[in-house]
Amino acid sequence: MARMEMSAVPASLVIPAEVSAEAYCELGLMHASGRAGVVDLVAAQKWFNVAFARGCARAAAHRQELALEMSRDEIAEALREARAFLTRH
Repeated sequence: MARMEMSAVPASLVIPAEVSAEAYCELGLMHASGRAGVVDLVAAQKWFNVAFARGCARAAAHRQELALEMSRDEIAEALREARAFLTRH
């Protein structure tokens, strides 16, 4: 039986259109902790940005804490990805 790596599947195919801000925050926590497979700080920051933009206040604290461990380039990449996601959804 074939196995598919979930990180290879675009979020637009996995995430329903009407997802709560809290669910996006949980995605950020999954990527930050490695529960999504491996620790991916850029993806975590992206989802925290999306969650915050959608109204999740607790995502702001996670976003700030995570930024302390990231380079400026990584933060910029996460912001670009979050903006692109929000533009499409």
